[in-house]
Amino acid sequence: MMAKATLTAETVMNEAVAAIEGVLVATDVDDYTDDDKITPREVRQFLARLRLLEGVPFSNLVADSALLPIESIRFFYVDRGWTDALTQGALSVGTVNTGDRAQLDRLYGAIEDEIDSEERLVRLPGGEERQAGRAGLMTGFLLRSRAVSGWPGLHVRAYAREPDGNDEEILPESHPDRLKLLRLERLAPAVMLALFDGMPEVVHIEEPKRGLQFGVSLKQTVANTYAASIPARNVQTANYVDENGNEVETMAEAKRLPVRFRPGSPGVLDLANTGRAFLEDDSLGMGSELDGAEFALQMIRFPYRQVFGDPQVTSDFDIAAVFRPTLSKEVTTLAADFERVFDAD
Repeated sequence: MMAKATLTAETVMNEAVAAIEGVLVATDVDDYTDDDKITPREVRQFLARLRLLEGVPFSNLVADSALLPIESIRFFYVDRGWTDALTQGALSVGTVNTGDRAQLDRLYGAIEDEIDSEERLVRLPGGEERQAGRAGLMTGFLLRSRAVSGWPGLHVRAYAREPDGNDEEILPESHPDRLKLLRLERLAPAVMLALFDGMPEVVHIEEPKRGLQFGVSLKQTVANTYAASIPARNVQTANYVDENGNEVETMAEAKRLPVRFRPGSPGVLDLANTGRAFLEDDSLGMGSELDGAEFALQMIRFPYRQVFGDPQVTSDFDIAAVFRPTLSKEVTTLAADFERVFDAD
């Protein structure tokens, strides 16, 4: 007697998917490697940008403005499980029936590898080598500051290890000691988002280097009132000088020269009176008449750089600690806040 074949829905579906996979053809070719790609280029680019949180509402990144106060920076790491779920959800829009979903489940591993490669091509500076390989840990920061709106072209660099050379050395993104910058974008006039391909040891944020610029330091005296000053220099040697006229090494040791504002014009510098005040200070080595070059030497400011994780400054500080998730409030304080809201209702 002949035995009956037992078929289940799962068996039939697996056979159907296997047959589909057997006749699957490439839809695109990689421009760099000439490898066949399963995912169309437009879809790869969209999913890669989605992984980098493009199109994700800001309220999903920062749930409350208190988590990103004014003049603050918040470092974080991105949960790859969350972004994978995000891309899977986007791909599921194209599935209509059970067969489509089963096929997508079988192909997702290959699609994920293609998105990994595409992710590093979203931002590819000119002259940089193309980086490949599976996507790993992704970290970043959110910066809310007047510096973002004041200097739209801020430079951001992240290093896996502090550069051995001097601080002026800038390594290419393809260098093993530097992390690739996956995304750098202003989300609002004063809010910047940066994403790194890995865990940084040192992060540099620097004003753009676009020629010479004048600048002053502001110090608040009373509410909404500021006093401006600059560090004093001897114009004969270009070195900083202290209160006694002696040359010093750093700007922090130099005495401060007040910079005048125009009467009735808040924020507008009175350069003529400021220059005359410079002439009256004998420690600056200026002549009897105001010289434009000597005045510029006093007022010139080089781009500032803020370094996070510099081992020479914070040798006992572990920058990895800033990427660990923490609560901004104690549980008891949070509970009291909730009770106060409910009582008010």
